[in-house]
Amino acid sequence: MNGSHSSRKKPRKKIVGALLFPDFELLDIFGPLEMFGMLSDHFEIVMLAESAAPVASAQGPRSVVDRTFTDGTDIDILLLPGGQGTRREAGNPVMLQYLRDCYPQLAYLASICTGSGVLAAAGLLDGRRATSNQQSFAWASSCSSAVTWVARARWVTDGNIYTAGGVAAGIDMSLALIARILSEEVAVEVARYAEYDWHRDADWDPFAEQAGLL
Repeated sequence: MNGSHSSRKKPRKKIVGALLFPDFELLDIFGPLEMFGMLSDHFEIVMLAESAAPVASAQGPRSVVDRTFTDGTDIDILLLPGGQGTRREAGNPVMLQYLRDCYPQLAYLASICTGSGVLAAAGLLDGRRATSNQQSFAWASSCSSAVTWVARARWVTDGNIYTAGGVAAGIDMSLALIARILSEEVAVEVARYAEYDWHRDADWDPFAEQAGLL
């Protein structure tokens, strides 16, 4: 699936940056990347990290890094996964400064799972609504009291910042973002091609109650 819908001159591809760190959650980032990757006419994916060494996920497999923080900030859409590594990254001044430097030129910033805790620690969610993994909600919400934390949400959109709930919620959020950038028709086709049952309602969330947040 290439996402081509016209014979007119194609616009520049948007660069989707996947921001990795040790102990990131695999599905958090590769679920969304699968959705964007099906639209290769529209999006180019690059893997970002603080250093050039392969980055080990929480599940073990390592990912090759295409760019480091010193390679510029010409990213259009930045995706930040969660995982156990977020506890360290929320206190990593290099990561937090990169996020602050990168955000002003982004079209969209999106986190999955506890990635929102890192965004909160960087001050990028101040005055905004956001959500996180319901099972780790206490930790994420402790990263900033200047955020309106939404316990019951599949994902939350506030301006050009998207935050998703736990793990698989990032796929639903990424399809919503694709619908915003391209069209809902395209997002539906991507979900169909992936044989994925897209939850289109951002408020659909059976997990907050299970986690004792309601």
